[in-house]
Amino acid sequence: MDKNERNFKVLLVDDEDIFREATARQLTVRGFIVHSAGSGEEAIEQVKNDPPEVVVLDQQMPGMHGSETFIEIKKIEPLIEVIMLTGNTSVDNAIELMQLGTFDYLMKPINIDELLYKIEDAYTRKKLNEKQQREPNQ
Repeated sequence: MDKNERNFKVLLVDDEDIFREATARQLTVRGFIVHSAGSGEEAIEQVKNDPPEVVVLDQQMPGMHGSETFIEIKKIEPLIEVIMLTGNTSVDNAIELMQLGTFDYLMKPINIDELLYKIEDAYTRKKLNEKQQREPNQ
């Protein structure tokens, strides 16, 4: 995907300010329109007011946990794709996230290029799902 094709909204949700700001800057430089939130509650408000195409969501946050935030996002906008970030290497946790319907999950610390590809893939899947919803099979 060309940098000019990336002008779609990504919501980056993480309670670690330095990580969130640095990652947002790196994604912006690569052509994404990046919004950020420091909590699950803040993310929910942004999804209600200005839904993104893709959400990058930290699993471990104080207050509203990443899984809870994910469920609420999907209630508001079912076609938004969500990529979970986790510092926890638990296979059970990863399986649970995938069963909930997350697009994918990445381990922290993240590789920015890997995140970039996952966001592009998630966006492509969202567009395909929207098209299928508009043009149901007969």
